[in-house]
Amino acid sequence: MGLYGVLKALHVLCAVVWVGGMFFAYVVLRPSLSVLEPAQRIALHGQVFRRFFLIIWHAMPLIVLTGFAMIFAVFGGMAGVRWNVHVMLLLGLIMAAIFLAIFFGPYRTFRAAPGPAPLDTIRKLIGINLILGLLISVIAVLG
Repeated sequence: MGLYGVLKALHVLCAVVWVGGMFFAYVVLRPSLSVLEPAQRIALHGQVFRRFFLIIWHAMPLIVLTGFAMIFAVFGGMAGVRWNVHVMLLLGLIMAAIFLAIFFGPYRTFRAAPGPAPLDTIRKLIGINLILGLLISVIAVLG
C-alpha cells in the first residue's frame, strides 16, 4: 500500500468515526434518552460529549491533514483535483469550524453550568454537521 492508500484509509476511517458517531448520537442515543429523568439526561450528555469530543479532537485534525496531504503530496495541488475534492474540502473545513464553535462555545458553557439551553445549541450544531458529513459522503462517492 502506497502513500495515497495509507492517507486515504486514515482519512476515510476518521470520517466514518466522526460522521457515524454523530449519526448514532442524533438518531439513536438522543431519542432513547427520553426514558431518563432530566437530571440523568444532562449527566449522560456530559459523559457522552466528553468522550466523543475527545475522539473528534483526534479525528478532525487527521481528516484535515490527510486531506491536504493527498491534495498536495499525491495530486500536486488544488489544480490537480476534481470539483468534488474542492467541495469536500470546503464543507470539511466548515464542519471543523462548527466543531470548534461547539467545543469553545456551548460545550464550554455546558461544562461550567450543565443545563438544557447549551444542550439545545449543541444538538442543532451537531445536526448541521451531520448533514454536511452525509453530504460529503455522497459527494465522495459520486465524484
